[in-house]
Amino acid sequence: MRPLAVIGNVNIDLILGPAAPWPKAGTEIIVDHDELRVGGAAGNSALAWQALGVEFEIAANIGSDQFGHWLSEAFGHRSDKWPVRPEKTTLSVGITHPDGERTFFTTKGHLPRFSLADVFAVIEGERLQGGYALLCGSFLTDDLTREYGAFFDWADSHGITVALDTGWPLDGWTDENCAATRAWLSRSGIALLNEVESTTLAGIADPVEAARHIRSHMPKGAIIVVKRGPDGALAIGPDGLLVSVAAPVVEVVDTIGAGDVFNAAFLAALASDEPLISCLEAGTAVASRAISTLPRNYGSPSSPEEPVR
Repeated sequence: MRPLAVIGNVNIDLILGPAAPWPKAGTEIIVDHDELRVGGAAGNSALAWQALGVEFEIAANIGSDQFGHWLSEAFGHRSDKWPVRPEKTTLSVGITHPDGERTFFTTKGHLPRFSLADVFAVIEGERLQGGYALLCGSFLTDDLTREYGAFFDWADSHGITVALDTGWPLDGWTDENCAATRAWLSRSGIALLNEVESTTLAGIADPVEAARHIRSHMPKGAIIVVKRGPDGALAIGPDGLLVSVAAPVVEVVDTIGAGDVFNAAFLAALASDEPLISCLEAGTAVASRAISTLPRNYGSPSSPEEPVR
């Protein structure tokens, strides 16, 4: 299996809900569910790999409070070299809604100060040689994002394929954010986008045509994946051929981190040299299981692609 690493945002998620309708100011409501868990795109992907028995490295930073200590403990020896920032740990409060959607309230916390030096404190290029680096949280990790050029140079010099999932920009898909994302994708071997991201970036309503357009501006032999939620996922591989899979039908508990879990299962299968369609099947199956179980379940390490019914 090729080596795997995830680089990006790890923070605290406090999940509450479901809440409907949205309460009036000054009132209080009781909800049925609460969960305090590791969050952030990098954290969600790493938890899935951990549960599936996949070997990996994770580069992140934490705040200098009890939440930071708790995040570090969740990843054991993998967090030994994580830098500790003087800021408080970033906290996201997610309010779920009956339809499975959610609303987030997030503090800035420690994430903007995650840097390229923090990445190099954890990951050695020689160990990741020929492997995959999942790069996520681009619009939250300000210091690292400013150094993306140097990061891509480092990855290229070690034969590391970058799989990019930027996440949702806090100020929306402005022209500036779209231009930055296109520049990053031009140096990424894999794009992991959701349907809205792909169609917005391409300016094309059809997700297949949007994927083809984006891939045409990526390096030769790149893979682009479009995650379509309940409609499954599609991908265009190195040969330029389109493959797609349907998602299992499940009763949704909450969708928080679904795309991040998909990324983890997809890349684990890809690192094992599975065919592209098998990678899509693994991603949709594990993500579907995760969003439909409480406490969250990712499946067994021996059969991550087992469908959920």
